[in-house]
Amino acid sequence: MIDKIKELDNFILKNNLFGLDFLRSLAIILVLLFHNVVLFPHPEWINRVGKFGWIGVDLFFALSGFLIASKLFEQIVADTKISYRDFFIKRFFRITPLYLVVLTLYFCFLPLRESPNLAPLWKYLTFTQNFGLDRNAQGAFSHAWSLCVEEQFYLFFPLTLICLIYFRALKFGFYLLLSLVVLGFLARLYVWYAFVYPIIDSNMLHINWYKWIYYPTYARLDGLLFGILISGIFHFKPKVKNYLQAYGNTIFTIGLLILSAAYIVCLDEKSLNFALWGFFLVDLGCGLLVLSAICPTSVLYKFKSRFFTAIATLSYAIYLIHKITIHVTQEFFFSVQISKDSNTMMLLGTFTTLLAALVLHNLIEKPFMKFRNQILHSTTKI
Repeated sequence: MIDKIKELDNFILKNNLFGLDFLRSLAIILVLLFHNVVLFPHPEWINRVGKFGWIGVDLFFALSGFLIASKLFEQIVADTKISYRDFFIKRFFRITPLYLVVLTLYFCFLPLRESPNLAPLWKYLTFTQNFGLDRNAQGAFSHAWSLCVEEQFYLFFPLTLICLIYFRALKFGFYLLLSLVVLGFLARLYVWYAFVYPIIDSNMLHINWYKWIYYPTYARLDGLLFGILISGIFHFKPKVKNYLQAYGNTIFTIGLLILSAAYIVCLDEKSLNFALWGFFLVDLGCGLLVLSAICPTSVLYKFKSRFFTAIATLSYAIYLIHKITIHVTQEFFFSVQISKDSNTMMLLGTFTTLLAALVLHNLIEKPFMKFRNQILHSTTKI
């Protein structure tokens, strides 16, 4: 069994790395396009490709669910006790140092903000900012909401696994995932009729839709759950895994078709269909893209690009810093007579974002990851 899990880990972490890197880079590109459309002056052509770019976050969720679950399922299959401590040391040093640096920039240097007001500091520090978030009144660093969802996932998922193992109920894990998907539907249905529908004709609709439907964890779990499901199949259902791997391009095509259907469903952003089915279809499509990327028969699996690998490596730093860099870039170059909605300005904003991300990656991310590895290595020796 241990040999099998080592073989699987090599498969996941090495052979298909380029496919997952491509999806990670695609996710951050989609997010950048979307935020250019909704937050900043931009060239008109971006509207056609950027309006649906919010699905980049859902693609991140599917990738995260798969990768994090794989790390934990590896220990279960190898009959090794899950170390909650080691798991949190890894997550803390991967997420928190760079997050705190960017958070400091937002709170200490007001001209850097893309919007005047922030949520209370304690919400950022406790990763609860996504609950009750008013994007009009607390618009600066609002994109940290997705980190809140991820951190809450990191808190509860390993604890859930530990409980399932303790009560010898791991075989019911699939039904738990299915129950959570259903509960997500019910939660979105309830908050739609309780908080959105009563004001559907008022100017508060936009704010309440985001506050109750878009940002909260209960509405955005599907991507993480599909990622967990894929990892579970690859670790615990070898026959199903082998069957799926033979149809990588078919899975990829189905994923694209589902995302196309999701695009149609999501055209009316404030509709009940969007709330109930839009997120589900987007996350299902993203999950299938992740599944395709780890199938050797898929075009995604075989796609190798140094450019996309580099973008994937910088994706976390890009995500955190991009609103600051685009805002500052537009303000500075507008003062020297470059139009904010020009292609030139967009290229400048993209360049400064990549440059800032590269600096943060080398000055913050890499040293703290090295320090993390030293801590884990020293505790292993003890």
